[in-house]
Amino acid sequence: MERRERVIKIRCADAEYDTLVERSTKLRLAEWMRETCLGAPVKRAAPLPTVSPELQRQLAGIGNNLNQIARAVNRSQWSSVDKSRVITELVSIERHLADIKKGHSNDC
Repeated sequence: MERRERVIKIRCADAEYDTLVERSTKLRLAEWMRETCLGAPVKRAAPLPTVSPELQRQLAGIGNNLNQIARAVNRSQWSSVDKSRVITELVSIERHLADIKKGHSNDC
């Protein structure tokens, strides 16, 4: 797919914009305008990845726990060494999560 580098800016009144949004059959207005003006469906470069609901729930739980840890680190009077250890562990967890994501990127 050819890379889109050109930008077209248009001005419209609020009513005109609202009309365009109402007529749009796509979530993204630019995508709908390309299809309408160019006369052919515009294909996405790659399909959006899907994740199993179970994996998504587990990742959401992990994310919530990591947020709680980050808030605790920012709130308390931890030493620089303790904060460095926590950050090192969080980076390790992030790497593991990236590996898990790669292994499940083809789930449907």
